[in-house]
Formats: sequence, C-alpha cells, structure tokens
Amino acid sequence: MESWKGVCHMSQTEGLRFTREHEWIRRENGRFAVGISDYAQKSLGDIVFVELPEVGAELEAGDVLGTVESVKTVSDVYTPFAGRVVEVGTGLEDDPAKVNSDPYGSAIAVLEPTGEADFSALMDEAGDRKFCEEGE
Repeated sequence: MESWKGVCHMSQTEGLRFTREHEWIRRENGRFAVGISDYAQKSLGDIVFVELPEVGAELEAGDVLGTVESVKTVSDVYTPFAGRVVEVGTGLEDDPAKVNSDPYGSAIAVLEPTGEADFSALMDEAGDRKFCEEGE
C-alpha cells in the first residue's frame, strides 16, 4: 500500500474519520483506507494474526473486511461503505504487530466505493474521542 505510506505521520489522526466499531477511514483520491483505531488495538492487546480480504472482493456497507486476532480475542473489521477492495495491508500477514505499533499507518485494505460513501457522516476525531470516553 505504497500510496498510503507516510500519510499518517503528519498527525496520527489528521483527516481521519471513525466508526462506532472503532475503525478509522482515510479518504484519498476517491478511495478509502480502512484500519483499526488506536483505541481498538489497545483494547485488543498484542495482535498475533490479521486476515486480509481478497483484492477485487466486492463488499456491502457493514460487511466484514478482515479479522484481527490478538492474544485476548478475535475481532472483525467492518467496511463502512460498499466498495471493491483495490489494495490490502502490505506486510500485515507477516508482521501483524504493525497494527499495534502503527495503527494509523497499517490499513487493513483500501476500498474503491461502488455506491454512496458519505465520509462526512462518520465521526471526526473529537467525536471518536468522546465516544471512547463514554466507554462504548
């Protein structure tokens, strides 16, 4: 996923939106990278396995995009929009701990939307912070 490399290092969450399932979404050039938030990776603990989707997979909003397994539990990662998988997280199958060390630089996949993708309807950083503080 070279196109996403280094983008998050300006500010870890600059330009990101978040879901209530603790995924982050970054929009760039009409596509959307999706990963799990820092809150999610901390809640999960040490990530030991990441199951990535197949490139070309067509998904509906709310479908399982991938799975993240930690020493504590297994958690599904959901797609916020209908889309086609155009890239998957480089190196995550070989080094799943990258999700712990750099959650905002470790996208599970990049989607090209196939329907309406209302990015602005997702929570911004302040909304996500409040949601997490409320213990959701």
